[in-house]
Amino acid sequence: MTLYDMLRWCGAFSLMVIFCIITSGCIFTQSDPTPPPTPQLTPRPTIQPTQESTTATNQASDMALQLSDIPADYILKDRSVVAYPEVSQLARDLGWRQGYMVSFYRLNKEKDDMTGIRQSVNVYPLENLNTVYSIEKDAMLSVANGTTRYEIPFPAIGDTSIAFRETRAGDPYDMAVYTVLFTKKNVYEKITMGGTTTDYEILKDIARKAAEKIR
Repeated sequence: MTLYDMLRWCGAFSLMVIFCIITSGCIFTQSDPTPPPTPQLTPRPTIQPTQESTTATNQASDMALQLSDIPADYILKDRSVVAYPEVSQLARDLGWRQGYMVSFYRLNKEKDDMTGIRQSVNVYPLENLNTVYSIEKDAMLSVANGTTRYEIPFPAIGDTSIAFRETRAGDPYDMAVYTVLFTKKNVYEKITMGGTTTDYEILKDIARKAAEKIR
């Protein structure tokens, strides 16, 4: 074999090696597995907060105070639904729907003590409730002769509230009457405590319990 033939053979062999390397690289490149698709995460549904109803869902009788809400030395005096003929014409014009009243009293003859608590619950259309509240508040502020009545500080009850303390000139027993007016949702309530032994702190607790019953 001549030198020329050897060089030509070596050149051909080199080309074959280079071709095999390139071909092998292409094969490995083409056979590289495709990466798995990225899993799609299903978004969790957004939980919308439940919107509280703006009107009471329970009956007026269910919103009345129970004997268990009152101090143990009180007894039940009266509990009754309010009849339509019992309410004023103005209340009817403002859409009065239903009402309930309950009263309790405490009697201790040895201490000359007689004290009563009274609650009235009235349901109106929501759009008329502010008018009802304003009329009742103005009526309380219209003080009759011989009566001293003034607004007193009181914890906020329900949506709107106000409280008064009343005394009568010349009363030999110097009795006081506390009155709380408040609204919550479409309910208007009036709670009074009067007699020989009234208790502002007990009244606050009773009013709070009354507001919690409106659902």
